[in-house]
This record gives sequence, C-alpha cells and structure tokens, in this order.
Amino acid sequence: MTSLDFDVLIVGSGLAGLSAAMHLAGTHRVAVLTKRALGDGASQWAQGGIAAVLGETDSIQSHVDDTLVAGAGLCDLAATRFVVERAPDAIAWLRALGVPFSEEDGALHLTREGGHSQRRVAHVTDATGAAVQRCLIDAVRRTPNITLFEGHALVDLITGSRLGLPDAGCQGLYALDIATDEVRTFRAPHVILATGGAGKVYLYTTNPDTATGDGIAAAWRAGCRVSNMEFIQFHPTCLYHPFAKSFLISEAVRGEGGQLKLPASAGGTRFMPAHDERAELAPRDVVARAIDFEMKKHGLDCVYLDISHQPPAFLHAHFPNILARCAELGIDITREPIPVVPAAHYTCGGVLTDLSGRTDIAGLYAIGETACTGLHGANRLASNSLVECMVFARAAADAIGAAPSRRLAELPQWDPSRVTDADEIVVLSHNWDELRRFMWDYVGIVRTDKRLERAAHRIALLSSEIDEFYGQFRITPDLLELRNLVQVAALIVRSAQSRHESRGLHFSRDHPTLAATAVPTVLVPG
Repeated sequence: MTSLDFDVLIVGSGLAGLSAAMHLAGTHRVAVLTKRALGDGASQWAQGGIAAVLGETDSIQSHVDDTLVAGAGLCDLAATRFVVERAPDAIAWLRALGVPFSEEDGALHLTREGGHSQRRVAHVTDATGAAVQRCLIDAVRRTPNITLFEGHALVDLITGSRLGLPDAGCQGLYALDIATDEVRTFRAPHVILATGGAGKVYLYTTNPDTATGDGIAAAWRAGCRVSNMEFIQFHPTCLYHPFAKSFLISEAVRGEGGQLKLPASAGGTRFMPAHDERAELAPRDVVARAIDFEMKKHGLDCVYLDISHQPPAFLHAHFPNILARCAELGIDITREPIPVVPAAHYTCGGVLTDLSGRTDIAGLYAIGETACTGLHGANRLASNSLVECMVFARAAADAIGAAPSRRLAELPQWDPSRVTDADEIVVLSHNWDELRRFMWDYVGIVRTDKRLERAAHRIALLSSEIDEFYGQFRITPDLLELRNLVQVAALIVRSAQSRHESRGLHFSRDHPTLAATAVPTVLVPG
C-alpha cells in the first residue's frame, strides 16, 4: 500500500483541530483524523464559555492581569497578551459561523467566573462547547478540501530521524483504522497535533474517555520537549453521584452566586471565606485545595454547591443543562444543593511551542490542550482554554500558509506481520485501573516526595510491561491509549519531582513555600 498524501494532517477534532482545518481548507488539502467520532472530544463538554474583552468596563490589560495572577508567576507575558488581544476576533469568527451565543437586551450576555475581575465570559447557556462543536462540525462537513478520517487512532509520528534523515523533520504518521484493524500511513509536510489533554490518567476526571494524552506522548517519543506537565488543574466541582460520570458543574454557577457548603452532618456551613478572601470566586487551584482540605478534615465523600437562593426562572435560563441532568438524578437545584467533588480537568502543560504552534520538529505543530504555549502558567484561568484553541489554530494556519515547501521521503509501511493476539490482554485493563488509582492517590491535588517516588516506581514497572505488549503483539486502541497514558504519567511525575516548591496547581507538603523565582519546567527527551 502507498501512503495517503495531504498538504496538512490534523490529529484531533475538537475546537483547535476543526478551527485549523477551516482556516487551511481554502488553500490546502487537509485531512482530519480522530480516534472516535468528530464530536467526542473535550471541547464538546465545555460548559462555562469563552473569555474575551467584550464589555464596556473591561480592558485587555485587565484580562492579561487576571491571567497572570491565576498563573502564579509562570505565564509567559507575550503569549498571554497574544491570546487576549486576539480573543474578541475569535468570538466574532464563531458568531459569523452561527454559534448562538446567549444574549440579554440585544447584546451578548457575559458571565463572570473564578479569577476574573470582570464579566467577560461569552457563553451559550451552560453548554457552550456543544454549541460551538455543532456549528464547526457542520461547517467542516460542508467545506471542500477537508477529508475526515473518523475512527483513526494515532499510533506514532514519522520523523526524519526515524527514517535516517535527521534534517527531514516530520513527514507524516501511522494511524490505526479501528474499523478495519489496519495501520495506515499518512504523509504530509505539515502535521498538527490537536489531541487534547490527559485527564484520563486520573481516576476521577471531568474529561471524556478520549483524553489520553496521545499527542503529548507521540511528540515526546518523536523528540519534542514538553513543559509544565506537573500542573494538572483539578476542577473544584464535578457532580458526585453513583450514576453520574464525569459531569462538570460549571464555574459559572459560582460566578452567579453559588456557595460551597459542608453537609448538614458537618455543620452545613459555608467554608470558602475561611480559605481565601475571594471565597467561591478564587482561582480553581485554591478552591480545589479548600474542598480537598474540608473533605479530609471531616471525612467526607463530597461537599455541596448551593445555588438554590437564585430564582428558579434564573436557573432555567442560565443553567438548563445542569438543572436537567441533576433532575434526572433526583436533585432539584432550585431547592437543594448539588453534591460535588474535585476532579482532574485540564492539562496546563504539554508540548512546548512558539506563538505559531511550532514544536521542536520542523513541520510539526501542537495546538489546544496538547500544547504548552505559556498562556496558562501554573494554573489556567477559567474559560481561557477555548479561546487559546482558536487563537493558535489561526496562528498555526498562518504559519503553514507562509512556510516554504518541504521535500517528503517515501515512507515505510507499517509492519503487518505483527498480528499476534496477546493471550493475556485482560492485563491491559488491570494496568489501566492501577495507573489511574495510584495517580489519583499519589499525584493528585496534594503531593509529597514519598508519594511521587512511589508513583515513579510503579510507572517504571508498567512501562516495561506495556513496552513488551507493544513490541510483540497486535496493537489495539486500548493498548495505544494505555501506552500514551503511562508515558504522560511519567512526564507528570518527573516534572513534579523537579519542582521543589508549591506553586499554582502543584502543592507539595514537603515544599510548601513559594520559590523566589518562577521557572517553567522543561523536560528534554533522551
């Protein structure tokens, strides 16, 4: 078989990947690969909205300052200003596509979320991501020059070093066609990784099952640096219910007056003012640690988020999806509080890039949650993620449009002889479960040197076992995802071990103070 040739390969079909495809399709033949259906990524799940300076009393500097404060000294100022200045245009682009943003009195309704000093979050009630994805998917399906490959899981990147051509950069990739069980070869002078984050490395997460760090792991294996992987954002309020999986209770609930309280058995009192003067509007790392502290102090399974003091009509208008989902589970949020727990939510670090999304390898780009642009620092400000996707999708597209032509080599096909089924494939599911549990226990909201050491030891054992499976047996989607998750877990732990302070989302009992100088963590392959 010959390779499938395109001008640009985009791996991932969330807001970042589809935005890039739309910007490139007018001048390039684009392939979008996604391991499930187009709408199965994390962008679909985003509730709160998209931050941009749109209000009369707001300013670019205010949005920049709020981002820097939340990032605890680690945000890159140039990247922060780059995104914030382009955020209003990104909202305008989505409105032109037909995204039905919520309005009030004929103008965009802007809400406020934790860490923001102004109302600047444009939203579509409480299901912004789903509305944006619907419009983008419809637009992509109608756009010529975009070929969609659903059910195609990234196996590995093909680089010049792999081919014995050290200066050839990225040449393409291998992808598993899940329907046919065939590994296909894709070739292009430009490859964009937009595969999202790695929330599924933790036992409890707001992320969908697709969030397995595929792009981060593949880029690392190919020779790219990664940065700030220790900063995993735990969303403070994930719905706690035995029949609710990964359902997020939006930051906007607290932005509109929701209060965090202990259960009646522990006094039923509000606790955030005792932890931070900003109370429920403190940044996510502060709120998550406060909830974790109260749960451990009182031996609780969860705490409660109470928005019942708002009129029912207000809740129906602003949070219809949260209200409906809770009602399905017997929780009437107009009359009673919502049980919540923190859960792994966002990977602030990732593949190190410049302001055009370029990585260390020529022809390879990373955008969205896969990348570390410097915007988020040690803690992402609420609703800055979707706008980052759009800003860097356009930046990468512009860079590709201006890039000189690159020569491509003939690519070797995947070795089809490796088709033996593993006789102990059940071990993979056990390894997956073990990884997620010890990452939650040892590399969660609060860390210690000993916990990190234990996690590193277990990761080393799992890596050896998974490498054996990968080298000897037929690859499967589960094996590919577990391989990537173990690699990303190793990067998270290595990064956490190298940071001897507590900053932003990384809190260590052994190093509780803040270092005098804020320095990003950068890991180099090899």
